[in-house]
Amino acid sequence: MKTTLYIQNLKCRGGEATIIHKISALQGISNISIKLQYGTMTLEHETNEDIEEVKRLLSKIGYPPFGEKNDLGKKVKSYISCTTGKIKKIEKDTILNEV
Repeated sequence: MKTTLYIQNLKCRGGEATIIHKISALQGISNISIKLQYGTMTLEHETNEDIEEVKRLLSKIGYPPFGEKNDLGKKVKSYISCTTGKIKKIEKDTILNEV
């Protein structure tokens, strides 16, 4: 099955990288793509339970699906995730450029 979710707090490539990294670790999930400009994530999953697990994980890491409560704690997590994702990307780019 293929599903598109609207995601709150998605602002940058760092957050995008974090989401893809975390969601990719779930079994039954594949072909994840994010459209930053629209705040959407499209993915393929095997069951409806898989998509519910994705929603729970998104909320836990600070990117709740649209319609879910978006409290200050989730917003803070998304800002931290954004910063962490940017730092990891910079480190990865630096390593690749040194090779």
